[in-house]
Amino acid sequence: MSLSAILLAALAPAVCFAEPGRSWDFDTEIMPVLTRAGCNAGACHGAAAGRGGFHLSLLGSDPASDHAAIVQEFEGRRINPAHPERSLLLAKPTGRMDHGGNTVLQPDGAGAARLVEWIRDGAPRGSSRRLLNLRVSYEPLQERLPASERGTPTAVEEGGAGRPSAPGVSERARLTRVPIQVTATFQGASGEPGEPQDVTAWTVFTPADPAAVEVGEDYVARVTRRGQHVVMARFLSRVVPLQFSVPLSDQEVKLAGEPRANFVDDEILRVLSELRVPVSPPATDAAWLRRVSLDLTGRLPEPALINAQLQDKTPDKRGRLVDSLLNSEAYADYWTLKFARLLRLHSLTNEPEALQAYSTWLRREIAADTGLDQLARQLLTATGDSHVVGPANFGRMVADARGQAELVGQFFLGARLGCANCHNHPLDKWTQADYHGLAAVFARLDRGREVRLLSRGAVTNPRTCEPAVPRIPGVKDLPEGDNRQAVADWLTAGTNRQFAKATVNRLWRALFGRGLVEPTDDMRETNPPTHPALLDRLADDFVEHGCSLRHTLRLLALSNTYGRSDSLVEGNARDDRFYSHAFRRPLEPEVLADAIADVTGVPEEYAGQPGGTRAVALIDPLSPASSLDVLGRCTLLGGCEEKPAVAAGLEAQLHLLNGEFINGKLTAESGRLRQSIAAQRTYAEIVDEFYQRALGRHATDAEAARWSTRLQAADESERRQRLEDFVWSLLNSRQFMENH
Repeated sequence: MSLSAILLAALAPAVCFAEPGRSWDFDTEIMPVLTRAGCNAGACHGAAAGRGGFHLSLLGSDPASDHAAIVQEFEGRRINPAHPERSLLLAKPTGRMDHGGNTVLQPDGAGAARLVEWIRDGAPRGSSRRLLNLRVSYEPLQERLPASERGTPTAVEEGGAGRPSAPGVSERARLTRVPIQVTATFQGASGEPGEPQDVTAWTVFTPADPAAVEVGEDYVARVTRRGQHVVMARFLSRVVPLQFSVPLSDQEVKLAGEPRANFVDDEILRVLSELRVPVSPPATDAAWLRRVSLDLTGRLPEPALINAQLQDKTPDKRGRLVDSLLNSEAYADYWTLKFARLLRLHSLTNEPEALQAYSTWLRREIAADTGLDQLARQLLTATGDSHVVGPANFGRMVADARGQAELVGQFFLGARLGCANCHNHPLDKWTQADYHGLAAVFARLDRGREVRLLSRGAVTNPRTCEPAVPRIPGVKDLPEGDNRQAVADWLTAGTNRQFAKATVNRLWRALFGRGLVEPTDDMRETNPPTHPALLDRLADDFVEHGCSLRHTLRLLALSNTYGRSDSLVEGNARDDRFYSHAFRRPLEPEVLADAIADVTGVPEEYAGQPGGTRAVALIDPLSPASSLDVLGRCTLLGGCEEKPAVAAGLEAQLHLLNGEFINGKLTAESGRLRQSIAAQRTYAEIVDEFYQRALGRHATDAEAARWSTRLQAADESERRQRLEDFVWSLLNSRQFMENH
């Protein structure tokens, strides 16, 4: 007999299973052991094809199939009830047999002992319990603190994030080592909740930044870096984020006297105070004006507006300016482009009328400040001739019902539902039934020119190989029929804040450079916001004001947080997400192209477009515009929500430094520079005007003197060249290319 045959015989299960010695529940007692050991992770047997012929559902999402794979596959060869310790299920992860995943269970550990006992009792599936609640408690090591400074334990339920906090410099010490306990409450066969059980040993702790936080086998979190850090605690399908904050300084920072314009400042200053981060001074009027004009309209302010704003001494001048910007044509153009990118607007083959109808409708709704909840309902339910009915094109921007489900998730929920296509989302609440059920809502949609609902249409759930049941994700199944209105009602209901949170998070990112949740299309409990209370308040305020885009943008733009300078002060240089100062960010490709055209007075020419067409008016990412493509324009039909604002590659830099994109405009006879020279304006006048147009401010005395000296030193034949070099240097400066 061969050695392999002898080994298989030794490992073969007994013919008869023993009677169970106690009541087991495979789903809630055995699956956590395998998950804790990493056996069903994506890199191991939880991969789509499994590993070594053994396939488990990803992170235990399908316990029934996992039990069958362990107990029944290959004639039960993976377990040996007569000699449990010899079972393949134990021999490989404990290292007694070769295992590609190395040793993941200690032979004398609690996990191996539980598996041995379960197999000895017959490896039953058991009558499943249902997890009702998961609670994570963590508190400081109290013996390290004076009694007067000891805090209370922090308890985090599912759906929330907790943060131990206490006044004074003791906070750093008490957050250095934090013990964690996890308890679960189950509902048994009787339907009544049982007593809470300690499941800490079967919980997987995953730090978002392993270099900043680690959780050892003693279930103590060790925070090694200052700042705000997150650890995900997973038990079964539930994931709870734990948030630890260590002040960035040992010196207390007093921010109570800082001015506040609205609740945005209240929440930002509260967190900065906890983290002991000082704030930068307010931005100058000129810097604020350039920033807000670019953020709200995508355009640089004109010199006349700059001078008027600098001379205006009335206390409400910023409010009046923001109102005028929000009611401008430039605002409607710019935000139409931004929403067009989110909605993936693009031209369809031989149907330019479809994009025209869609973009015209979108701009009209934004200009009218139609509530985004109403806009959502139109997008989800519109039918008819897509060359006439703009929102009917919503479902035509994707290939099929699954693509539409993913677009709905990304745009309306800020969620990546696509992760639930092949398996339940490993880090979010979305299941395969949610994904394919939402796709089933749109399965009967005819995506031709005449958008209409067909009598038949389905998508298949690959898990069941059956037509998916139409479903509101995470809520309930729906009856057969047209369920688009039901989905629209759920998305925009006052009790559903996910749509509102996703929207205000994007608006925050547009004005501040990063979202309260990053990435903005990956909002989930395991990716908590930097300022949870602020996100909640913004969402509530958004809904209370009719989901008005203008209202929320105005609120943010007039906050003192937005009005802060980008200059750093001692103690806030390391802040990259708490808004103690303004964050510099590069201009978007379309905005940069328009800004160069405005400064030089020479519009860029785009193929097939009328003369003077602005880059922000090019809604179609497939329209020919080589200069924008070089600068990093989004041309992906799947969306570029998290794409860098402008390309930083060599091609883009050469395009700006040496290409005709700038140089051609500087030498154009119709350009602003040549016209100024022809009008015999003084060097001082030319320098100051271009400083205002490019940087939004007057040249300082030192800057004016330096350029005057350089220009006056040139002979007549060199002065034009030196003036061109002067404007070229402004247009290639960081100050110009950034929204500072």
